[in-house]
Amino acid sequence: MRVLKNRPRGAVRHLLKAVSFFLVGVLLSTLLVYTHAPVMPVSAQVQIENTASGTFDDPSNPNRNRLLVVPANTTRVGTSTGNQLLRLTKTADKSAAEPGDVVIYRLLVENLSTVAATPLTVMDNLPRGLEYIEDSVNTAPTPPNLTSFTPSGRQLDFQFDSLAAGTALQILYAVTLTPDSVRGSGVNVASASAPGFPTAQAEFRLTIRPGILSDCGTIIGRVFVDKNFDGEQQTGEPGVPNAVIYLDDGNRIIADPDGLFSMANVVSGNRVGVLDLSSLPGYTLAPNLYRLENNSQSRLVRLEAGGLARMNFAVTPTYGEGQN
Repeated sequence: MRVLKNRPRGAVRHLLKAVSFFLVGVLLSTLLVYTHAPVMPVSAQVQIENTASGTFDDPSNPNRNRLLVVPANTTRVGTSTGNQLLRLTKTADKSAAEPGDVVIYRLLVENLSTVAATPLTVMDNLPRGLEYIEDSVNTAPTPPNLTSFTPSGRQLDFQFDSLAAGTALQILYAVTLTPDSVRGSGVNVASASAPGFPTAQAEFRLTIRPGILSDCGTIIGRVFVDKNFDGEQQTGEPGVPNAVIYLDDGNRIIADPDGLFSMANVVSGNRVGVLDLSSLPGYTLAPNLYRLENNSQSRLVRLEAGGLARMNFAVTPTYGEGQN
């Protein structure tokens, strides 16, 4: 009787163990399924900032012993579509220059994809006052071939047959700074593109210093009483003080007690000055018997860079007082 009573209890114990092992197996299987579940790819905007920098010592800076750090370039990569991706980096051999200097630019194009970029187009837009030096383009390595190069004004257009996957190419060219460069921003933006690839851009900022050259000039002149109406001042024809002359750039000039006036640092080119007759009560414009273009309140002069131009204004008393 004692043996018969122990057998049912052992059977129940074995049944409970079997159920426990089964539940543990189900739990482990569930955990393995969730642990090894595949991860879906997520598209994202790719942005790469280049941290290259340059230094220069500015002689005009009172704190010239402290070097200034200027950002050299910025590289941007567009949104990735699959594995097709280009990267463009732009640098130069100097971070600051002045009119008359030569600057060598370098463009580095990298194909980060697994397919070739065919064809490859690289465009670079130069800032104001920078002129491309003819026959200065150099590319490395030899492949890919530079199929065409078109300089159009300040825009440079490079065409390559193909850039293989995982390779890079360099483009070097030189520019010269004209006096007009001091009026530009010094910033130019380059781009690289290919069919099926997002456009990559790179920006470079060149600090432009005026140096010893100037694109400005000086205007001088005199307002005087013209007694013989020839437009020229002779002995006995006095200057008229406090006359006001307006230039086309908005500057206002007042003549001195001898009727003389001058204006320095005027931008070169065609400049116009106008005599304000309301500043000369009792006077009017003197007629010119020899040059019809001088029978006007305005004077047009051609001012060369660093040059000197003269504009004289002849007046006469309103009622002819003092005329011989």
